[in-house]
Amino acid sequence: MDELVDALLRPDAWPFPVTSVEHLETHISHLFLVEGFVYKVKKPVDLGFLDFSTLEKRRFYCDEELRLNSRMAPGLYLARVQIVRDERGFHVEGEGEAVEYAVKMRRFDQSCLFDRLPLGDGHIDALAERVAAFHAALPPAPEEAEWGRPEKVWFPMEQNFRQIRELGLFPELAGRLERLQERALQAFEALRPWLWRRRAQGWIRECHGDMHLGNIAWVEGEVMVFDGIEFNADLRWIDTANDIAFLLMDLERRGMERLAWRFLNRYLERTGDYEGVPLLAFYKGYRAMVRAKVAAIRLIQEGPGSEGTKQEFADYLEYAEQCLEPAGRPGLCITFGLSGSGKSHFCRELREQLGLIHLRSDLERKRLFGLAPEADSRSAVEGGIYTPEATEQTYGRLEELAGMLLKAGYSVVVDATFLEAAR
Repeated sequence: MDELVDALLRPDAWPFPVTSVEHLETHISHLFLVEGFVYKVKKPVDLGFLDFSTLEKRRFYCDEELRLNSRMAPGLYLARVQIVRDERGFHVEGEGEAVEYAVKMRRFDQSCLFDRLPLGDGHIDALAERVAAFHAALPPAPEEAEWGRPEKVWFPMEQNFRQIRELGLFPELAGRLERLQERALQAFEALRPWLWRRRAQGWIRECHGDMHLGNIAWVEGEVMVFDGIEFNADLRWIDTANDIAFLLMDLERRGMERLAWRFLNRYLERTGDYEGVPLLAFYKGYRAMVRAKVAAIRLIQEGPGSEGTKQEFADYLEYAEQCLEPAGRPGLCITFGLSGSGKSHFCRELREQLGLIHLRSDLERKRLFGLAPEADSRSAVEGGIYTPEATEQTYGRLEELAGMLLKAGYSVVVDATFLEAAR
């Protein structure tokens, strides 16, 4: 692979005039930034959770990468191309027998990445809308599939701990890792019935799988979510709550808690998937350990002197510990006032500053009657949705959701008029 990398840094390896080649490396791939394109070459590695060890496997996963990423980054992923070799050297997009394959992508300014942009509310709102629509359009996993079964959920979590230990990098942290794994297992067992319920309800879907800020970009005024997991179906056929947990973890770890709460509430308003919330802390802890494992693998590749990567590992470990700590005592806020008096505006500010799940009576009323959040509630349902019976059902649903969220340790603000004392 080193010979190929050196060759692709030369302009004569490319099928068009090249002024410069920029090379980036991850623990599983080499990326070459050439003029208006990016070419990704998968490393011939077998890390347990992925296997790129043969040329045929690398070809297959190039095709999978194109298929999966066209869903949330249309126009960004262009083709699977071959690399050939003759007496003059390696040639990208050449004729003849392939010695390697690459995924060809359209290049964009790296300053557009969400881990580099000064993120604002508009970015987060657009992302929440995009992800909610993406998840809603995905079909659930087939009933006969193993995905979503509790043991299938636990396996990659246990694997993270095992593979970190096998690397042998942090003997001084062995006891800490063992205690963290025990807490993760306890949380898993407590959530086992909930995991079965989520599967039965159809929330196991072919998700993105790797939705952190470094895989999201603002390109020509639109959100692009790219570099989804192609190499392991088990890691993308997951609960949609698991998918957004990675993003929430990344925002929180970078000190952007307010934006994390903004994304979560916006996403929940669009999907109505409040029953995924009790799993979020568990999944955020898992996602932190994924990143800790990646940091450990990079440390092996970079050498023991990489202090920044060591600190990154330690930071993710600490975050995972915080996620798996018992939840504190949650709080409940309710509003009081006539419609149009500014309650929802106030709640939107409050939920981001204090970290609250925002339950809106207008949205839940529409949802009960099969209407989309943006639908006109004055029509489409015969007799309207503001009858006394409909209002009773709406408050009943708000009470049900608030109780579930409070039990899971989340503070809640219920946004409704509450004009009657009995409410």
